[in-house]
Amino acid sequence: MQKILFEKLKEAFASVLPITLIVLVVSHTPLVTFSLKEQIVFTVSAIFLIIGIGLFNLGADLAMTPMGAYVGSGLTKSRRLLLLVSVCFVMGVLITVAEPDLSVLAEQVKNAVRPILLISTIGVGVGIFLLLAILKIVFKKDLSLIIIFFYMVLFMLGMLMVSVGRNAFVPLAFDSGGVTTGPITVPFIMALGVGVAGAIGGKHASENSFGLIALCSVGPILALMGLVVFSKGDLTYELSTAAYSVDASLGEHFLPTVMVIAREVLVALGLIVVFFCALQWTVLKLPMVKLVQVGVGILYTFFGLVIFLTAVTVGFLPIGFEIGCELAKRPHALVAAGFIIGMVVVLAEPAVHVLNKQVEEVTGGLVTKRSMLIALSVGVGISIGLSMLRIIIGFPIIYYLLPGYFISLGLSFFVPKLYTAIAFDSGGVASGPLTSSFILPLAIGACSVIHDGGDSILNYAFGIVAMVAMTPLITIQVLGFKAIVARLWRNRIMMRRLQDADDEQIIDFV
Repeated sequence: MQKILFEKLKEAFASVLPITLIVLVVSHTPLVTFSLKEQIVFTVSAIFLIIGIGLFNLGADLAMTPMGAYVGSGLTKSRRLLLLVSVCFVMGVLITVAEPDLSVLAEQVKNAVRPILLISTIGVGVGIFLLLAILKIVFKKDLSLIIIFFYMVLFMLGMLMVSVGRNAFVPLAFDSGGVTTGPITVPFIMALGVGVAGAIGGKHASENSFGLIALCSVGPILALMGLVVFSKGDLTYELSTAAYSVDASLGEHFLPTVMVIAREVLVALGLIVVFFCALQWTVLKLPMVKLVQVGVGILYTFFGLVIFLTAVTVGFLPIGFEIGCELAKRPHALVAAGFIIGMVVVLAEPAVHVLNKQVEEVTGGLVTKRSMLIALSVGVGISIGLSMLRIIIGFPIIYYLLPGYFISLGLSFFVPKLYTAIAFDSGGVASGPLTSSFILPLAIGACSVIHDGGDSILNYAFGIVAMVAMTPLITIQVLGFKAIVARLWRNRIMMRRLQDADDEQIIDFV
């Protein structure tokens, strides 16, 4: 176990080092000025971030991924469809309501929408679409057509929000789809899909196991759009800079912050464990050895997430806000920094490594972890750079989302369905805790300097999570398109060589 933990810590160190070095190097340039205290806090937070990611990844391997696989496989083999979809709906709601990423977003918009209302609405949306995702696997329906239909509905609702004067909340609605697929949700849902698809079988089992994250990212957007469209009264936003202060994080707010994070993670894992125990008692009947492994993994996951989220909240959130405020004075530097930070920040997202590992296993090495990381890194870098440009110029996010999603949906007709499912899953996974706790505060800081605050922050700063979730859809499908073209080109060259060869050469070859 110690050897495996050491390997996880090495992977986490390699993931966190780039973003840490970039921030520390920038702090010694005229672009950004940090106090010695802020540099120390950020460095210590980065060390704890490494520990948190390492513990979480080990816990995900031991507990979250096996639990999802056991639930999916066990319930499917029971051949009780109603029980399967009912359990998936409840699990979708419970996991989402307790997802730490969603709490981070809800806390940053609590002046506009009550956190309990926002979280519960989004939880129901995820539960419904997890149910639909399982039905897609069971009845072996095409993911591309389902995605196209629901995204058409999304854009129509977005236009309706604009027509009723709620256009400022369109970016927040699209952001909600990204934050719900966080470090707790992704391992469980991914493994759930693999378990259900594996139990059903068929030649397209690997392809059917993906797409759950994609559909679960759509549910929150639709749910929040419906809430905003049909809500009464004025919805306004006010920026509170006190939440982005290192002094406040280390001072009187430090222990309360740690306790709140520990409680949220305990509730998140507690809900999952209680429900899993109920299923174990009634349906699964797993041996004690597997239950002990899951129990140990839950402990690793708990401590890893508490350490990770504390480090992000105390060190990364305020530093991200300050970097945004400072770089906003130099627009060109803001765009360049957004691109570079975006390329490396995705490496430190815990759920990304869970996805990459499962993708490589399910595809039999056809899609490697390295190629996935490069595609995700480039996609996220471009998305954050474009988001910074949007903050500077000041135009609606729909000008990015409409063409971006049309391109990604169009590519789905020309690449293997496996790549499409992986791409849409990757979009939700790439927008994890660091996006909502580092990149979003950076955008809010920049927007507070460039614009007048208030609803302009909702209009221009929010939406960056949606951008992070969108661009991998294009980059990974382009990766699939490139693989198809390369394969066709190789086949064409081989056929040409055979046609050019004389009979004697062909006989000798045979």
